[in-house]
Amino acid sequence: MERGGGSTLPGAQSGKSGGTWLILFAALLWGTTGTAQALAPPESTPGAIAALRMLLAGTALAAWAVRAEKIALQNWPVLLTVLAGTLIALYQFTIFWAMSETGVAVGTIVAMGSAPIFAGVLEYFIRGKQPIRRWYLSTFMAVAGCFFLVLEPERLYLNGFGVLLALIAGFAYAFYTLSISLLVEKRPALAVIAIVTCVGALFLLPALFQADLSWLAQTNGWLAVLHLGLIATACSYWMFARGLKTVQASTAVTLTLAEPLVAAVLGIVVVGERLNLLVSAGLLLIFSALSLFVFPAGKRVADQGREGGSRRR
Repeated sequence: MERGGGSTLPGAQSGKSGGTWLILFAALLWGTTGTAQALAPPESTPGAIAALRMLLAGTALAAWAVRAEKIALQNWPVLLTVLAGTLIALYQFTIFWAMSETGVAVGTIVAMGSAPIFAGVLEYFIRGKQPIRRWYLSTFMAVAGCFFLVLEPERLYLNGFGVLLALIAGFAYAFYTLSISLLVEKRPALAVIAIVTCVGALFLLPALFQADLSWLAQTNGWLAVLHLGLIATACSYWMFARGLKTVQASTAVTLTLAEPLVAAVLGIVVVGERLNLLVSAGLLLIFSALSLFVFPAGKRVADQGREGGSRRR
């Protein structure tokens, strides 16, 4: 049986650790989206890809949930579910629009950098929970690392409207994370994410009505959509929702800053982007920030204390 994040029963700590890894794995899969889109046909558009990936992911998750008999709609919070789905669609729409207005580098860093701050504030005012202590240092390090990844004057183009859109994307991301966290407290993660993703897909469907989808006939076109829909969205969203059962929303959003880490590494290895000192420093900062959550110092000290006690006995 799945339990909420407030459990203090034996095994709760191991459940929290498992949730941390699930969210990290989800972020790793999200980090492949940029490379997948870069390898898609040039005729493809971000809006069409976003709509197709959400539609495919929602269909796959719904089929999986029905097959697993995980959907029971009695006493389901409709308004919160619609809110979560709307926020997912809003994030997809605004992040791509922000990138088109102010560039991929600035759009990504503003959205991803602001999301953990929004998450901490929202969680405090809505749930009355303060972020855990190491969240502050980890978030600062991870955001600084993201900034280093794009700190090249020729890659930076500031546009006020684009920055505003990126901030809206960061807010939507933080808010849908908190909404899903509330939904999975008493419900199966698979059912929650299936329904929320389907709602989000419905809001993005209009983007397909006037889109030219002829590029889907190309091998790299449908392969990109399959990867983005089934792997980088359906599987990752399920892991993310499952992880939110035991991990605070503010912590989860900071953990997903592993996404730009993976995206940068794939850009270097697959796309052929160059590795310089600033990028290396950014990668190291993000990795160190995530390590604070995965391998907290307090846990290491406690483990050493238990080992010392067992030796004395």
